[in-house]
Amino acid sequence: MTGTVSESAGIPSAAQLARAAEDAACAKATARPLTSFLLGITAGGYIALAFVFWTTSQVGAQALPWGVAKVLGGVVFSTGIVLVVLTGAELFTSSTLTLTARASGRISWAQLLRNWAVVYAGNLLGALTVVVLVYAGGTWHAADGAWGRVVLDTAASKVGHSFGEAFVLGVLCNLMVCVAVWAAYSGRTTTDKVLALTLPIALFVSAGFEHSVANMFLLPLALLLQGTAGVELAVEGATLTWDAVVVGNLLPVTLGNVVGGGVMIGLMYWTIFRRPGRH
Repeated sequence: MTGTVSESAGIPSAAQLARAAEDAACAKATARPLTSFLLGITAGGYIALAFVFWTTSQVGAQALPWGVAKVLGGVVFSTGIVLVVLTGAELFTSSTLTLTARASGRISWAQLLRNWAVVYAGNLLGALTVVVLVYAGGTWHAADGAWGRVVLDTAASKVGHSFGEAFVLGVLCNLMVCVAVWAAYSGRTTTDKVLALTLPIALFVSAGFEHSVANMFLLPLALLLQGTAGVELAVEGATLTWDAVVVGNLLPVTLGNVVGGGVMIGLMYWTIFRRPGRH
């Protein structure tokens, strides 16, 4: 009965969503590496610009109730994921869903890992490009330096997590990112897709979960600002360093993103709706 109602309303069923997600994953993994890399650059740039938007929303937000300020930041940050989905850009966190195509045998492990590596590298280049532009443009001077202070304080809190905490926060983050992207496949209009994406993304951002690509922008920018201003950011006795950024944050967060998106969303729904021999 539910399936009949969904089809009559033009809304795909859950099983149809699973097929659409798998088809998209297969197309991503079998695309030309150069195409994936260029689309990865654009996605990294969009996420970085979304973090610029988030930072701006948090300047002076101390006057708001804590939860209100965080939700506001989450809503504005969702702009980045919306742009990624609507423009067809390639984001590493959502590319973890290619595990569904691998589970069905439609792609090889080599194709999957190549896609992840190429998209990750593209995301990094896109994010670092925006770092350079924001720094060169002096955006961090805004509000008498308060903009840059938000970047530094946020970065300090991120490298303050233990390896295990960063991993779990990465799991939680990409669980929400991938369920948002999965739900967006049900959209029939731009408005549908924007609505499907916004609240799950706002949830992960406002809760302080960890997104590897967003951190590719924030943490290098914070390192650059720290070096320029000569400010030492102490977080439980440790300063913000490349080692803290790469080993203490990006590595565990990336691994957590793979588990949260690829396994907990991708493989879970594949098992339910796409696994051979299912009822």
